[in-house]
Amino acid sequence: MKRWHWLIVGLLLLVLYLTAWPVPVDPVAWEAPRAPELTGAFAPNERLGPLTDLPLLGEVGPEHVAVDAQGRLYTGTRGGKILRFAADGSGATVFAETGGRPLGMELAADGTLYVADAERGLLAVSADGKVRVLATEAGGVRIGFADDVDIGPDGTLYFSDASTKFRPQDHGGEMAASLLEMIEHRGNGRLLAHDPRTGKTRVLLSGLFFANGVAVSHDGRSVLVNETSAYRTTRYWLAGDKAGRAEPFLENLPGFPDNIGRGLEGRYWVALIKPRSKELDSLASSPAIRAAALRIPEALQPRPAPHANVFAVDDTGKIVTSLQSTRAAFGYTGVTETPEYLFLGSIDATVLQRLPRPAL
Repeated sequence: MKRWHWLIVGLLLLVLYLTAWPVPVDPVAWEAPRAPELTGAFAPNERLGPLTDLPLLGEVGPEHVAVDAQGRLYTGTRGGKILRFAADGSGATVFAETGGRPLGMELAADGTLYVADAERGLLAVSADGKVRVLATEAGGVRIGFADDVDIGPDGTLYFSDASTKFRPQDHGGEMAASLLEMIEHRGNGRLLAHDPRTGKTRVLLSGLFFANGVAVSHDGRSVLVNETSAYRTTRYWLAGDKAGRAEPFLENLPGFPDNIGRGLEGRYWVALIKPRSKELDSLASSPAIRAAALRIPEALQPRPAPHANVFAVDDTGKIVTSLQSTRAAFGYTGVTETPEYLFLGSIDATVLQRLPRPAL
């Protein structure tokens, strides 16, 4: 066979591979909003630094940081460990092991650490490090990807199920499962509520686009949930005339919002793990191309430029401050504010990072 025949055969095989090789997603078309101009509060700056690296005992992936009544810090790792640190982030020790992938977590007044474990569901960890499973399903549907959790004034646990379809243990870990959920864009995420007194778990919202960070409002009357692949934060009302209803809180953000958490002085901190990309937004209306992208080697897939951005908003959604860096080593997934520091978590980091709390 002549060389050009082999070339044609090779091209046909490549086309067949890019169009027909099975992938685990069934994407739908959607219309991404036009990305906002990076002006005003989001004008580029280099205020995110200098940072202090805090060792993780050789572990990886401190996605989120929780603080107890003594000021000690807790974070989960990809290896399933929960580490505890002194209030300044020093002296890491292993506090517990979940046997899964602990992501968001929050301390209750009685010292119980509640954990959203991506592989095991909603967990409770006692003060002596013993792990107990609280919820693995809601509304008759398995919790596929527990992501973040917060505690309401009455002790109710509000937590996110990022995807009922793509479980990290079935798809090569939390990052790979996240990518599949965002490429498909079918709204497989949920906001859930668990009552520790009755053991019952309810579905508050479904159809969310990668339900991620969760924060109960400072007044306890609503709960905020980030929808990472829709570039927005949704508010679900727990009390008042709007109780049981959802409405936009932040819309058309300039990046992919990961965690959201209560800060000091009425603030909420949001971490944008990656900035928006015109190339990626342009594929929103092309589900077949998004599916084909999964067949391309990972190194050749489109990726946003590195640009770290964590910002704070008030209870009305007004941006109070934005801290950015084009030199950051990681895309940040969570921000925890203490009186002395901001602690920055990242799902890919080999260290926890600390920033002296700026005057805000």
